[in-house]
Amino acid sequence: MPRMSIAAAAKRADAAVVFAALGDETRLRIVARLCEEGPLSIIHLAAGATVSRQAITKHLHALEAAGLARGSRAGRESVWELRPDRLADVQRYLDQISQDWDAALGRLRAFVESD
Repeated sequence: MPRMSIAAAAKRADAAVVFAALGDETRLRIVARLCEEGPLSIIHLAAGATVSRQAITKHLHALEAAGLARGSRAGRESVWELRPDRLADVQRYLDQISQDWDAALGRLRAFVESD
């Protein structure tokens, strides 16, 4: 197996943080709501949720640590929004994986058909 460059290893580690954050069902639901509805307060995010406001806050901080969300104060409320730039970074990483797989399958097809 070829050795990975330092830059490629850093990209993989960076993407792993995002995928780990999105691996939690509650956080994934929060991201989906923020995508659909735009910036929301913790109170709005907790409305109808199966977890407490404190749990929502904890999940938002995990999303923030992964670079997926950011919070700001609006009076007495905390309003949270997605960071689309971070989602775009992850999309580029997934696109690269897809291209690598397509290339590998192409090489396999050429090898199989060469006999």
